[in-house]
Amino acid sequence: MINDEQLNEYRLSGILVRVIRDRDEKNDVKGIVVAWNDESVMIRRRNRKIVKLSRDYIYQPYEDQRAGDGNEK
Repeated sequence: MINDEQLNEYRLSGILVRVIRDRDEKNDVKGIVVAWNDESVMIRRRNRKIVKLSRDYIYQPYEDQRAGDGNEK
């Protein structure tokens, strides 16, 4: 689970994040952190829609290599 300090850093910097929900890269969510609570994070996507996602997913800067990428495919 991502901590509050990391989420706040992403929000303040306005950095584009990748939310990895499963092994399939097509299911990743890309956007900007706008808010969170104890259970979920709200991400603003490029089309300006807000999605509410679990904090249990993997959150990382979009420019970083996708976590879990390797020879698993």
